[in-house]
Amino acid sequence: MKEKASLNRVAVVGLGNISKRHRANVKKLYPKSEVIAISASGKNPSQEISNSDKYYSNLKDSVEKKIDMAIIASPATLHAEHANFFIRLGIPVLIEKPLTSSEIDSQSIVESSEKFHIPVAVNYCLRYLSSSQKILSLLKEGRIGKIYNVFAEVGQYLPDWRSGKNYRETVSASDTLGGGVLLELSHEFDYLQWLFGELNPYFAILRSSDELSLQVEDIADVMLLGSKGEVISVHLDFLQKKAYRKCRMVGSLGAIEWNLIQNQILLITANGEELIFDESKLDRNEMYLNVLLDFERKIRGEKQECITLREAMNAVILIQKIKSIALKK
Repeated sequence: MKEKASLNRVAVVGLGNISKRHRANVKKLYPKSEVIAISASGKNPSQEISNSDKYYSNLKDSVEKKIDMAIIASPATLHAEHANFFIRLGIPVLIEKPLTSSEIDSQSIVESSEKFHIPVAVNYCLRYLSSSQKILSLLKEGRIGKIYNVFAEVGQYLPDWRSGKNYRETVSASDTLGGGVLLELSHEFDYLQWLFGELNPYFAILRSSDELSLQVEDIADVMLLGSKGEVISVHLDFLQKKAYRKCRMVGSLGAIEWNLIQNQILLITANGEELIFDESKLDRNEMYLNVLLDFERKIRGEKQECITLREAMNAVILIQKIKSIALKK
């Protein structure tokens, strides 16, 4: 992969798993770049920080030299504070999903970006999965005709997410840091709005299981109405022992079964079943690398497909609407 010379100094805010991935990927794409690791909490780390050249416990000290890009990988409730800090300094910002945990915070980032004319994007990396692009083209072609129903499901066992750490102490389990399945697994709401347009919540049930004993929802079942009358059912959970992420679309000419983990697409018609897309051997880190490369194109003013702040804010607004109508068990 050819090195780009334009990003000489990259700041990554946060010290969790996703920030670790971002630091490694920056080093892979830009080996000569200086990577600055910044604590989101102000606490000093208990162990060495991988793929970093410098460490700062606060944002202000980190800008002693010119920073070419900042990646915000802190808890969602801190995204607005951290992103706006760099935007006001004229530094392009890539924000981990979700954009924030509230519409008010999301709007503040949108306003800052527009006021200072700074490139900002959000990392909903599943859109960069090769099968995602194929699904989009199949729907545009009308391959299965008019879409009547969509069933999206994702589940993964929270205690297995971060080995060596008590899951109850993670961001995912904390209401004050933007935890719960709706925000943590918001990829589904992003890609569904990308594929089917504006979504309106019709019904929702949020549950907190006895198994995990969390203060946030670890199961969510939501029914949405699509822009063309599609009925869309979404299930999210922190409970499935084997990671699962699929989407089934039922139309007038057949059905599509999309496996986002295996990166496969199955077409089902009256003539039978056909595996029409299979890139299961693809390194999933490629989509994260492609996000960085695409954001660099945005910074340069080149053609790009970055997830915009408005799109990401729509996902946050949708989640707030879901919470407002949800039955809680």
